[in-house]
Amino acid sequence: MPFCRIFGKEYEEMEHVAVQMILCRSSLWLIIMSMLFVPGMLRAAARHQETHLPNIVFILADDQRSDTIRALGNTNIQTPSLDHLVDHGTVFLNAITAVPICVASRAEILTGRDGLNNGKQDAGDSPYVHAVAWGSALAQAGYDTCYVGKWHTKGRPSDFGYVKAKGLFGSGGSAFPLTYARDWKGMDVTGYRGWVFQTDDKQLFPERGVGLLPDISQDFADAAIDFISSNQDEPFFLHVNFTAPHDPLFFPTGWNTVEFDRPPTPPNFRPEHPFDHGNFQGRDEKLFHWPRTEDETQSGLAVYYAVIEHLDQQVGRILESLRATNKLANTVIIYSSDHGLAMGSHGLRGKQNMYEHSIGVPLIFYGAGIPARQVCTTPCYLRDLYPTTCELAGIDIPVTVQGKSLKPAFEDHTAHMYDEVFAHFRNSQRMVRTDRWKFICYPIAGKEQLFDLKQDPFERKNLINSSDHAAIAATLRTKLLTWRKSHNDVTLSHEYLAR
Repeated sequence: MPFCRIFGKEYEEMEHVAVQMILCRSSLWLIIMSMLFVPGMLRAAARHQETHLPNIVFILADDQRSDTIRALGNTNIQTPSLDHLVDHGTVFLNAITAVPICVASRAEILTGRDGLNNGKQDAGDSPYVHAVAWGSALAQAGYDTCYVGKWHTKGRPSDFGYVKAKGLFGSGGSAFPLTYARDWKGMDVTGYRGWVFQTDDKQLFPERGVGLLPDISQDFADAAIDFISSNQDEPFFLHVNFTAPHDPLFFPTGWNTVEFDRPPTPPNFRPEHPFDHGNFQGRDEKLFHWPRTEDETQSGLAVYYAVIEHLDQQVGRILESLRATNKLANTVIIYSSDHGLAMGSHGLRGKQNMYEHSIGVPLIFYGAGIPARQVCTTPCYLRDLYPTTCELAGIDIPVTVQGKSLKPAFEDHTAHMYDEVFAHFRNSQRMVRTDRWKFICYPIAGKEQLFDLKQDPFERKNLINSSDHAAIAATLRTKLLTWRKSHNDVTLSHEYLAR
């Protein structure tokens, strides 16, 4: 069952349109873990003597909703580069992050593990469990590894197997004045305050600007292109983390002179969320005024879309660089985001919630060996990217990885990877979702929600008190409780679910 998250039109119409558009267009433990897959690395190295392993380029947006790509049905935005990937690649319509907040989601990607198991559930610097990182697995298999862009997790890229780092952007510039102190509507800048370009060994470059800049996506693309142009050591793994479209939102240079039509508010826009979901006091929620207004929401969406369109241009530049250097034919490109963003949906602004607009992520595979014009509706996680690339490269998947390879879905687009998927945020939210149903519990607030995603894709009608759906709610509640117990979930101290 295709599940499309589209602004502004009824689901039944847009589902058909979207699908048609798609179809048409370093410790002892680490040493021990390394030993576990040395045989696989040796086999991969031997194969490299006979075959040309695919290059891998992973491009990650920041805070990009899954319904902000024109080829997936959103006619209010221009994304020709991403449209090209969709039209000539494989798109997963039901990909999610297991934890919708930046640091924890990135930990999921880097380790191939869920946040309840990788030691990274929030922005705090809690320790990772011992795991072989994605970059380390590919580097030890002979890949030249490079990290570009936002670094928003513990340690440094070199700690995670990235031999090179270009255009690295991270915290550490708080001693320098901000280049831009206010965002597009004059509000004080919060996100990326004190961030600065730097080397992997923390040499800072404040002369390039401190904090987020309007054209920073171009800087990241420049660094990626520099690596592609200079690299002669194929195969390579290039990991590019953009900051767009995370706040603070700035119109790219010159774009503020362009007349932008305000996009419609999301179909599930509300002035306020009906209860405290656990992040009312979070920074993201303070960026829009309470109650939310249609005018502010539409104005915010206009600049949000502009930043995504500028990001799309940079993706196009990276593609062209691969083409110009004759590397494109042997490269797998993966495009996704660490999570989505509410932007007025359900009366929320941020990503820290269990609704589809926030846990849902765009996920596109394109390039060598990837089927073109293929749509997969199976649920899947961001942590599945790591094992997928291992299998595409013929590398043994480290035993610490919990994700699944999505390669079976390339071979059969009807393949079903998970019967249900789970997500969580701090101690305030837990979720289970099947193809059709979603159950959310709020351990602190003592609230529950049940949504029929087939009949109500925008999650506007909570069915938790419907007697007709009591059996479904009970089944999903049990599934979620079982999952929580298996993860030693600390929220089990809230016993309201054990009824």
